[in-house]
Amino acid sequence: MDRRQLKTRKAIFTAFRTLLMKKRYENITVQEIIDEADIGRSTFYAHFETKDLLLDAMCEEIFHHIFEYDPCTWEGHDSELEDKLAHILWHIRGAKNDISGILMSESGSMFMKYFEGHLRALLEENLSIAETDVPREFLFSHLTASFSSAVLWWLREKMQTEPETLSHYFVSVTGLDKYASSNI
Repeated sequence: MDRRQLKTRKAIFTAFRTLLMKKRYENITVQEIIDEADIGRSTFYAHFETKDLLLDAMCEEIFHHIFEYDPCTWEGHDSELEDKLAHILWHIRGAKNDISGILMSESGSMFMKYFEGHLRALLEENLSIAETDVPREFLFSHLTASFSSAVLWWLREKMQTEPETLSHYFVSVTGLDKYASSNI
């Protein structure tokens, strides 16, 4: 994409986020997005065929960035699951006007679905689960829902707990420290 296209895409995302803070996703029209972004209808459709595809693209961009983790950029940290979860929380805290606002908005449950998809992939990639009598599907569903609930609690508490502390609480309560892969 050239610079002009990137600027337009950013304006559409910003308009969409602004509207999501005010009303439910289902009640937002493409015309409202167009008006808020101050663009033409054909410009919107040149970027996104539908409002649903706009939602997909925005969530993918937000959550891909949050779940990106390069341990080389974290001097002094070893790459353990606890650090990765803290990294996610730091991103949420750092972008609190966008991410936390969206997660706590009326449309938050829809965004949690995307968040949980990325979170589950991270957990599956980073946990080496030995033989257990608990089905793998149940285990990862439970862990994903548990961390998502912890994040929502943290947001309601205005993120007063430090990310590393909340991550440590989660790993301790779930006992994940004994399952973390050595190759994280």
